[in-house]
Amino acid sequence: MCGILGILGSPAELSEEELRRGLARLAHRGPDAEGVFLDREAGIMLGHRRLAILDLSAAGEQPMQSSCGRFVIVYNGEIYNFRELRHELEGLGHRFRGHCDTEVVLAAIGQWGVEAAVRRFLGMFAFALWDRVERRLWLGRDRLGKKPLYMALFGETLLFASELKALHAFSAFRPIVDRDSLALFLRYRYVPDPRSIYREVVKLPPGHLLAVTPGELARSTVSGLLARALRYWSAREVALAGRRRPVTDETKARERLDALLEEAVACRMVADVPLGALLSGGIDSSLVIALMQARSSRPVRSFTIAFDDPAYDESAFAAAIARHLGTEHRELRVTAADALDLVPSLPVMFDEPLGDASAIPTALVCRLARSEVTVALSGDGGDETFGGYNRYFRTLREARALRIPGWLRTPAAKGLDLLTALSGAAGLRAKGLAKRADRIRHRDLAALYRHRLSHWERAESLVPGAGPVEEMPVFASPAPPLGDSAHYMMWLDSESYLPGDVLVKVDRASMAASLEIRSPLLDHRVVEFAWRLPVAFKIGDGVGKRILRRLLGRRLPAELFERPKRGFNVPLAAWLRGPLRDWAESLIEERRLREEGFLDPQPIRACWQEHLAGRRNWGHALWDVLMFQAWLEHWQDGGGAAAGGSGSLT
Repeated sequence: MCGILGILGSPAELSEEELRRGLARLAHRGPDAEGVFLDREAGIMLGHRRLAILDLSAAGEQPMQSSCGRFVIVYNGEIYNFRELRHELEGLGHRFRGHCDTEVVLAAIGQWGVEAAVRRFLGMFAFALWDRVERRLWLGRDRLGKKPLYMALFGETLLFASELKALHAFSAFRPIVDRDSLALFLRYRYVPDPRSIYREVVKLPPGHLLAVTPGELARSTVSGLLARALRYWSAREVALAGRRRPVTDETKARERLDALLEEAVACRMVADVPLGALLSGGIDSSLVIALMQARSSRPVRSFTIAFDDPAYDESAFAAAIARHLGTEHRELRVTAADALDLVPSLPVMFDEPLGDASAIPTALVCRLARSEVTVALSGDGGDETFGGYNRYFRTLREARALRIPGWLRTPAAKGLDLLTALSGAAGLRAKGLAKRADRIRHRDLAALYRHRLSHWERAESLVPGAGPVEEMPVFASPAPPLGDSAHYMMWLDSESYLPGDVLVKVDRASMAASLEIRSPLLDHRVVEFAWRLPVAFKIGDGVGKRILRRLLGRRLPAELFERPKRGFNVPLAAWLRGPLRDWAESLIEERRLREEGFLDPQPIRACWQEHLAGRRNWGHALWDVLMFQAWLEHWQDGGGAAAGGSGSLT
């Protein structure tokens, strides 16, 4: 696992000093080594920070050049089937110096070409590949979006990096907050792909490849480059293909999924460094660790954190599962003070605003794991793939309102609005009526689900200068004919929430601790097979992940894991009324908001006062605002300038 950084453009723009400053900002992603490739005449410079996982010798260092001399790569990630590919390539005459996967990636590209090789890769990755013969730069990202890759185009200079913070090192970088992206962030608590918080900066979307030459930069924009990118893997097409080839025999489905998961876990246990797993006590992480322990000749090292607040603490469940499986278990008891101490570092860890408060416990458990291991497996992806979120059930219940004829919805909603007003401004009755009115207004399931995901429903009204928010592509595109509402919501999450929130959180929190996280449930073969399963195999009897529960039941007594689902969360509402109150007040003070000019103080202050008075829980919506404000404070007041960039975000 590593950090990559580079620049393509005019030779005059190539500064090794700037590149190394940027690499210093990625040192947490790769504390073991640093490397630079520079071809000034061609206008290309590549940088790499290495976290050594496979082949710890110098034979695994990057930038790495192919044996034929044509390609140079910087690469972040792991290719889990590299041994099988290497064996095939050796049969075709290739020879290898070491035993790392990067060398196999280069040989595969040389043998089959970039696109054909990438389609063969099983793993997580983001890479920049320079073709010295064609003088062409290739950028690529894995199918699900586990590894990040930002791109920025300023004039004829293309910048790219694993994290935004590295781009601030370049004098060519001109960060300006994109107000439309800010509005989207306030609605969903993350900035959805391919947008970023900055204008002229985008993320290469998951499952895409982009090829560009220096001569093409002068007549393009970053959005124009993105429009040319090749999508080699599509969650939409995978879902549709799966629904066309359903597996209707549940027994056969379980056996096949069990075999796929065993293989997905086995290939992710290959490492030349200490290995462990994160254990929350839930279905997904428990199944992953059970599969790991079955393959291991020694106790697997498992890690969890415990909270003082019993409403958020699942450590007892994790400990019981660890005892049953025989893992070498580590638990860190976290006080509110421990968690709150982490808050000031969030704008540095997530150098693009992220409003997901579960980033706090995620970062803490990653720090704990890194004290003993360099690689950890996790259960991420099970909810989106196998129907685990409680919001699926709630939305399905609310969707009954969609049966009301369209011509009746507006007058019915207005009638409920009137009853709400008559019920008073506060109280559970008024809130319930208001929610029913909102549900009736929605024209279809996409609009209803978008409403459930939204923290600030009309977020553009909070951001002066933001236009009507252009909806993220997944909501704007026609719904794929998946046959049922639950599968439609899972598909929406796999295209948006998973890469935009969950995987960003896991990547940044783990890499801040120099820890590599591997997610077997997001093996693309598992995902593709899951789309072949009827929704009844996933959701039924009032619970989600039915088929995973059956598989886990083969390995654990049901009483250890059959309980209501809890999120990996923190007592945010109480913290904002208590120990975080002064910090929050300073960030959203009315005069400050007006002077900065990014947010309208009036609705924010009104929500803040309601929250403090206990009339309504605005914790998550306010947290989004606070995360932007904390991010702005860091990156406008020195975070960017300190790295050599302009430092101005306006």
